[in-house]
Amino acid sequence: MTMRWKTLTAAAVLSAGLMAGPVLAQELKIGVSTEPSALDPHYHNLGPNNQMAFTIFDTLILQDETQKLTPGLAESWKAINDTTWEFKLRKNVKFHDGSPFTAADVVFSMARPAKVPNSPSPFTLFTRSFSEVKVIDDFTLQFITKAPAPLLPTDLSRVAIMSSKAAKADVAEGMTTEALSKGEGLIGTGPYKFVEWTRGNRIVLAANPNYWGGKPNWERVIYRPMSNDAARVAALLSGDVDLIENPPPADLKKLRENPNVKISQAVSNRLIYIHLDSFSEPTTVGIPDANGKNPLKDVRVRKALSMAINREAITSRIMENLGQPTGDFLPSPMFGTRKDAKPEVANPDAAKKLLADAGYPNGFSITLGTPNNRYINDAEVAQAVASQWTRIGVKTKVEATTATVFFKNRDSFAYSAYLAGWGAGTGEMSDPLRSLVATPIRDKGFGGTNKGRYSNPQLDAIIEQALGTVDNAKREALLQQGSKMAMDDQALIPLHIEVTPWATRKGLSYKARADQYTYANGVTRD
Repeated sequence: MTMRWKTLTAAAVLSAGLMAGPVLAQELKIGVSTEPSALDPHYHNLGPNNQMAFTIFDTLILQDETQKLTPGLAESWKAINDTTWEFKLRKNVKFHDGSPFTAADVVFSMARPAKVPNSPSPFTLFTRSFSEVKVIDDFTLQFITKAPAPLLPTDLSRVAIMSSKAAKADVAEGMTTEALSKGEGLIGTGPYKFVEWTRGNRIVLAANPNYWGGKPNWERVIYRPMSNDAARVAALLSGDVDLIENPPPADLKKLRENPNVKISQAVSNRLIYIHLDSFSEPTTVGIPDANGKNPLKDVRVRKALSMAINREAITSRIMENLGQPTGDFLPSPMFGTRKDAKPEVANPDAAKKLLADAGYPNGFSITLGTPNNRYINDAEVAQAVASQWTRIGVKTKVEATTATVFFKNRDSFAYSAYLAGWGAGTGEMSDPLRSLVATPIRDKGFGGTNKGRYSNPQLDAIIEQALGTVDNAKREALLQQGSKMAMDDQALIPLHIEVTPWATRKGLSYKARADQYTYANGVTRD
């Protein structure tokens, strides 16, 4: 009933057409599907958090809409030997408070991620490769790496540069996550500066008039969290917002036909997957097993669950083709993907046989956790998976919650199985491998989002070798080998790669991005 109400409400507004709104002023209003969990740019490596962080802050190296690296706060960079990268910083850059940007701010920002407590998905993933940041002068830095680090420039495109002066405080990390989320010390060099955050209502930003990259496109920007799909569409059509992310698939056809709406979309880098608890003994699932064993530790069970899923049906019927079925972590031809990686073809009979071979001829019971407002039709996809698992004897209950509650539960290992997504910030295979399936080792930046706690020392060794291989052809071969090993062992269950749409009012355009971020400065007037 909820799904029908959402669809019918949005359809009713669509059929009425776009209401006349005020003449476009210097204010841009954006309807986002998920609110960030914090404004601390080093706290949670999560899409909603990152798109806000990279609006207020800059990184040494930027990524364009295709994830190509471009100069940011660093004008140039080069490897001067196997374990040393040198960066030349941009001069005459000012923070929002007028203080100058120097090498000291980079040193502070690179050390901070390891000091941020209770990070659900830590940024140490991107700082693990170097042991020292050496200041040559105020605008020259050298990163001394523990081993050859070919991905260092890409990694550094994910670490926001904070003002060491504004973020200084008496605790190890400087300003705490709580303080930063209140706007205290939230000072960057980005195109927009923080004004206010009213949780559940709005985040307000103002243009940085001294932005080194030129005058921002908008004087004032308001991000409004709107988790309800129908409400988001209605807000666009009534003129309450100028752009919305993730317009619901069921409404896209009518939105495309509306002359007052423009749709842009791109194949993303985001994998939608299911992680399974392959660590606990016993796991938290209810299993009719006198020994209380965890069936998910058996690769045959994990494969059976994958084989039970009809990915084609899910992407065509539930995703309205805003997804590509996948058997890999990333879409081809991103670096490290395999040409022979094919989506699993649904085979319920073979799945039942695998369960029986593993000692579960009558199946077992399990709960599948999922957010209901984070990814495209996430709860609906989880319900479809649950139905398909139930057909092979794995009686599945779905626990759908808001993204905030879901991530809190996931990070406390409350789920034996959960549906989530991962966007590859680096645009290559090393990102999901070291984040999602490497053994969780905080000091290495490994397994930060591996909440199924899968562990395979052989895979870890391949990932580590790839991260230290400068030769691109050899590194790509290692990443392909690691990807195949992870999929053969069903380290997680890949479902599909999201195709991401945005909808804008007439007269505006948004350049669709592979990283799925919604940037205010990416919105332009036609």
